Amino acid sequence: MEEHSSICELLIQKGELKQQIYASTLETMELFKSCAKEFEDFYEENYAEEHPRVSVDFNGKNLHEFKIRFAGDVLIFLMHTNIFEFPRDHEVMKTPYIKEDKNRSYCGMIQIFNFLNDSFRYNRINDSGYMIGRIFINKDKHFYVEGKRELASVLNNFNSKELDRDAVMDILQSAIKYTINFDLLVPEYSHLLEISVNDILQIEDQNMILKTGKRLGFRFEPDKD
Repeated sequence: MEEHSSICELLIQKGELKQQIYASTLETMELFKSCAKEFEDFYEENYAEEHPRVSVDFNGKNLHEFKIRFAGDVLIFLMHTNIFEFPRDHEVMKTPYIKEDKNRSYCGMIQIFNFLNDSFRYNRINDSGYMIGRIFINKDKHFYVEGKRELASVLNNFNSKELDRDAVMDILQSAIKYTINFDLLVPEYSHLLEISVNDILQIEDQNMILKTGKRLGFRFEPDKD
């Protein structure tokens, strides 16, 4: 029975750790929703009346997802329900913070995707969105941000930085700034040489089969610096 006991203790230790991280990540998701709603309210109170063509709309879709639309873009924040561990060769695994307590390397994850607003408005199911960043949160609510340059510039001090409201607002603002400057480029000519009758019929039904995305035909990858 000694082996049973050791397995049960491991099960309880790992299970409670993951539940703690899930709870911390869910609290962080609620904080993101609150900050997104605050941004929507600020715009409505200060700019909406003077600029009726440009809108900001927050939609807290469900427990693990919310959207914030602005002008021609939409950001979708998705919280993964599982818990992850950083790979052994990741930079955070080499820090004294992790070496002191390996359980700190387990994290929940919130991903940020950018889509065109028209992709949802016109039900263009073939359009592409792009992950512009992701946030990892551990049991101590310390966080690590990966993503495009504007998001990666958010202070990444996994050793000591706790994800508070100021940090969440900083990440949200950085994501919005990046998206505003992430423009829709003309696709390469060679990608649009042919179109079928079915494509045209789909367009007429407002279910465009032609794929649209901000970087179609171009490389889109995390910034290395």
